[in-house]
Amino acid sequence: MGDNPRRFTILYAPITKEHLRVIEAKYYSLIRNTIHEQVTYEPLHETRNRKPLKRPVVFMATWELRFGPQNRFQVYYDVARDERTVSILAIGCKYGTRVIIGREEIDL
Repeated sequence: MGDNPRRFTILYAPITKEHLRVIEAKYYSLIRNTIHEQVTYEPLHETRNRKPLKRPVVFMATWELRFGPQNRFQVYYDVARDERTVSILAIGCKYGTRVIIGREEIDL
């Protein structure tokens, strides 16, 4: 039967390793699994927790995925439809109205 033709390949920008270092290791599998579940097949399908950004932000991301306790985790990504790839560009945490990516607060 072969691969599902709708499947997208997930690529992580090297900087995301730095972003993860400030997140507790106990959340790594949640982050990895949620990214895989949410963007492998329909990365351009808007949901309550997955939305296109009004303008490209943070490393030129065009989409945001929120999940985890109190939607704490924010993943910013871009999609190359023709190449069928999803580029994970930034992984951060939201605290109230503040988003921290790596060790920096980001204005959205």
